[in-house]
Amino acid sequence: MQGVTAYGTQEADSSGNDRTAGHDAQSVPENATDTFRAWRGIGLRTMSAMLVLSLRRVGTRAFEAHCQWPRLHPLNERRIPVAHHPLIMVESLRQLAALLDRGDTQQDAALEPVSVRLGLRAGAQPLESGDATDVQVRLTVTDIAREGARVVACRVSGDCLHDGTAFGSCTMRLVRRARGTGVQPSADAVPPVGLLYPTAEAVGAAAETDVLLARTPQGRLALAPRDPGHPVYLPGRPPFLPAAALLEAGRQAMLLASGRTAAAVTGLSVDVHSPVPSGGGAFMELTGQSLSARFAVLADGRAAATGTVGLLGA
Repeated sequence: MQGVTAYGTQEADSSGNDRTAGHDAQSVPENATDTFRAWRGIGLRTMSAMLVLSLRRVGTRAFEAHCQWPRLHPLNERRIPVAHHPLIMVESLRQLAALLDRGDTQQDAALEPVSVRLGLRAGAQPLESGDATDVQVRLTVTDIAREGARVVACRVSGDCLHDGTAFGSCTMRLVRRARGTGVQPSADAVPPVGLLYPTAEAVGAAAETDVLLARTPQGRLALAPRDPGHPVYLPGRPPFLPAAALLEAGRQAMLLASGRTAAAVTGLSVDVHSPVPSGGGAFMELTGQSLSARFAVLADGRAAATGTVGLLGA
């Protein structure tokens, strides 16, 4: 089997062995054993959070992956059968991007998603009654930007299939922030007092600790995660909200405003323009019609992130 290499193009040397053009990238794991060994290297806090079982190259910048989504994933509702939370698709793609990047980043900051587009095919979502759902991902890497041999940005796109049927797609743009140059949270980024949290059911969450939004006494919708160290949205208590948390906050805001259930969501997107503090001081504004809406995350009075949420017709 040919080695999978990080973001490079493969060539054959005079002995017939594969090598990577441009840099000596480390091979990405291609089987379940090696991939499970990689969970620490891609920033996961526990091995159980690993969603990728294998990854192999099928073209110059095309890959195939085998993922496994557990029914008891922290984001899923506790019911049988369960429809997997859409953010599990986003996390799978982020993990795949991190595995591809591992060869370039042994001593470097990781690539971080700053733009995400997610689409779900109505009625095609797999339901899981057992332990886990096997998902195949067809992955492509494009728009690679380099500084010398160092990858500083790229776009990763994946189509997700179950039993040969495509049920969703996700595209994310990732950038690498230089170490030591990160923006510090504003001194004004503190949680408002007197917050009123909605129920988990009202925002399509599985548990109260998954709720990311709350109403202030003035009626504003604040980004105030109930669990500041949430293992999926905020692992390691980062100072800024990652793109996945902002995507989920937009989804929760739309479900809260529309009164619809989580199954109604057909599409999500977010673009992060500037860092959003995770410790408070950011607010959500939602505009649009009943079946689609735009949201803006305001921090220091400016739109730090914008996105969209689409719902099925009634």
